[in-house]
Amino acid sequence: MSEKSYSNYKKWLDSEAVSEEMKNELRTIDGDDEEIELRFSSPLSFGTAGLRGIMAAGIGNMNVLTVSQATQGFADYIRRTGGDGVAIAYDTRLNSELFAHAAAEVMAGNGITCYVFDAPRPTPELSFALRYLHCVAGINITASHNPKEYNGYKAYWEDGAQIGPEQADSISEYISQCDIFCGANKIAFDQGVKTGIIRILGSEIDKLYIEKVLAERVDEKAIPSVPEMGVVFTPLHGAGKHHVPEVLKRAGVKKLFTVDEQMIQDGSFPTLKYPNPEYPEAFALAEKLASKHGCDLIVATDPDSDRMGMAVRSCDGYKVLSGNQIGCLLLEYIISAMKETGCLPDDAYAVKSIVTTELAAEICRQNGVKIYDVLTGFKYIGEVIKKHEMIGNGTFILGFEESYGYLKGTYARDKDAVVASLLAVEMAAHYRLRGLSLGDALEKLYEKYGFYRECVISKTYSGIDGKDRMASVMNSLRAKPPVKICRQVVRTVRDYLYGEIRDLKTGETSATDTPVSDVLYYKTRDIVVVIRPSGTEPKIKAYAMARGKTSALADWLLLECRKFAEKIIK
Repeated sequence: MSEKSYSNYKKWLDSEAVSEEMKNELRTIDGDDEEIELRFSSPLSFGTAGLRGIMAAGIGNMNVLTVSQATQGFADYIRRTGGDGVAIAYDTRLNSELFAHAAAEVMAGNGITCYVFDAPRPTPELSFALRYLHCVAGINITASHNPKEYNGYKAYWEDGAQIGPEQADSISEYISQCDIFCGANKIAFDQGVKTGIIRILGSEIDKLYIEKVLAERVDEKAIPSVPEMGVVFTPLHGAGKHHVPEVLKRAGVKKLFTVDEQMIQDGSFPTLKYPNPEYPEAFALAEKLASKHGCDLIVATDPDSDRMGMAVRSCDGYKVLSGNQIGCLLLEYIISAMKETGCLPDDAYAVKSIVTTELAAEICRQNGVKIYDVLTGFKYIGEVIKKHEMIGNGTFILGFEESYGYLKGTYARDKDAVVASLLAVEMAAHYRLRGLSLGDALEKLYEKYGFYRECVISKTYSGIDGKDRMASVMNSLRAKPPVKICRQVVRTVRDYLYGEIRDLKTGETSATDTPVSDVLYYKTRDIVVVIRPSGTEPKIKAYAMARGKTSALADWLLLECRKFAEKIIK
């Protein structure tokens, strides 16, 4: 344990600003050098994703003091811009309301008007609310789909998207100048409400937001045309509990069943280990309910209701679809349904992240729809939307990431599981009217556009030296990039850290025209492999994507590609 870490530990034990509850927690780790080092060696990093960490006492964890310090830094940045108004939301996690109120107390203490939701809300509603209220910024307390021990702090700007890299750097500088014990200006929450500088948001915003979501239906007649179609919904103990069922019922779903055990908003997530709709285990209770009632599909949203997952009925139970599969099904449905009614705009465009399947690009190419590739992070999808609005051309039809995030509509600038749930059910109704299940529709998608396969591999680098080991892996790959992947020659290498695309055959280089990001992208004839450190967890992620002329060939290529990816990150 370093002298610096132990000194920080002692300061917390001695400070009057630290509650007795936190001090008692810290006393339990006295003598545990490794734990003290983890908690006190360095503060939580503030980046474009804000803060995220385990809830515990210490400068490297999520607690009231670190939240207050971060908010003071954010407030200093806001005051520099001369703006006013901050919308604040939170999810169902443990301490989310506490942290949201702590953030409001600091913003109000700096003379900035706050609009705080009265209960947990979906993340996209925060994005909508700050735009509707003409706020300069927003804060959302959530750790998305992370395990129960985690919480986080997302910072948004006036366009409704999360802050960009330069803003994050500026805010980080202000945070570093704030004393964690006494540097934050505060007024008590109740006092702020009494004086009006803190204003409580309730159902009035819900109504406006839900109307915006319902307006994104492609075919309003689809769902009412199949009243016999059964749907199971679970919010996984999260913020989607109210809005998703209301939207589905208003859209015409007659046979809607909810997983009662998971409709309880509980941040300890008592019925599952990971509240993540990516994982098939999250659908266990929902599958039992769906089987009982013979339902066509299951819809699940994560704790802050910005990610949506689906399971569809098959011959042997229910199959959980990947984020790539859901996104491509939605894209094909939206385009084909718009074509059927003659309302597909000539300037239609879609946006995906660089780690998202190339099948989406092929769907757009064959249908005359422009598609944009952006870095990972929905804020970059929001930037494309903003750019088109500024120039007054381009009609946005869908943005999505492989990590189960989707958005249709420009009312928000973040992924929205509420609108995604609505469109997924509408899509299922559309295909049911044509005698197809979503599983059938997916097979037809591959037959039409080609067989695409994808997977994500991750390696966790825990411990104090985790970041150094992750950097070492990325440096090694830059020093010696792969020449072949699965016997196919690497044609291009994109290094987003240096903003360079290299054609390995001609030696020519060009610019990525994207913000700086520690990402490496390798492309062969039929394969794409992307390597990047996670922005919220101590992991390096590898995204493997393969295309084959047949289903079997695509499966084999992905298997070989997976082996390659596992090797280079481990």
